[in-house]
Amino acid sequence: MRAFPIATRLAALLMASTLLAGCASNGSSEEQNDEFAGVAERELYEEARDALEDGRYTTAISRLEAIDTRYPFGAHAEQAQLELIYAYYETGDWEATRAAANRFIRLHPRHARADYALYLRGLAAWQAGRFSLERLRLIDISKRDLGASRDAYSDFRELVSRYPDSEYAPDAEQRIVYLRNVLARHELHVADFYLRKGAFLAAVERGRWVIEKFPEAEATRDALAVMVEGYLGLDMRDRAREVLDVLIDNAPRHERLRGRTFEPKHVDGDSLSA
Repeated sequence: MRAFPIATRLAALLMASTLLAGCASNGSSEEQNDEFAGVAERELYEEARDALEDGRYTTAISRLEAIDTRYPFGAHAEQAQLELIYAYYETGDWEATRAAANRFIRLHPRHARADYALYLRGLAAWQAGRFSLERLRLIDISKRDLGASRDAYSDFRELVSRYPDSEYAPDAEQRIVYLRNVLARHELHVADFYLRKGAFLAAVERGRWVIEKFPEAEATRDALAVMVEGYLGLDMRDRAREVLDVLIDNAPRHERLRGRTFEPKHVDGDSLSA
């Protein structure tokens, strides 16, 4: 058998000892860092409740997450999951709020407070879509990416549809009105861009989409005007006149109208009279 040099053998032994020591150190470190090891579920829940009442949401989250991890089928598990949604929301973690709400609704679809989870899911999307912009009042929110606002609109509509008698339904309905107008205005900003670029068919389709999807939105009048101008750009004056009649009937004082005559904003050419 070949003998290894003593220095090499010593180096190997030292390396092995170091690795073993490191593993032992990591294990003891994890135990030391696990502040909730051995803490009963009830104690964790009471600490979390006290923290929530005092507004110490980060502390509450740590206890509620510990319950969720250590006692997933415990006596306080469902309530802890529900209150974790609220705690995330209060810390402004919209993504975590929506994830926790989704999980709760998936696990407990018939829970008595499922409407609350859905409401908070919608509020988190609402805040994600408008919080920074509206608070600072830097820009019209309808001109920004509205992915989160669309999520909020969908969530609030689902809430009103599934839980019409929920205590959160009236507030959700008011937010639906606001979001409907914001989303409709956003589509019209896009339609206006198409008109300026000469993409008249795309502009007409955007206007029609607003009318079909948001018939109760204030922007439907502007959507009709977009369609009139888009048809003018396509040199489809008969179709333009048909839509113009509808615009006059529904918004006789619209800014694009001079009596019964439509004044185009972006399309070159003569005005159109009904």
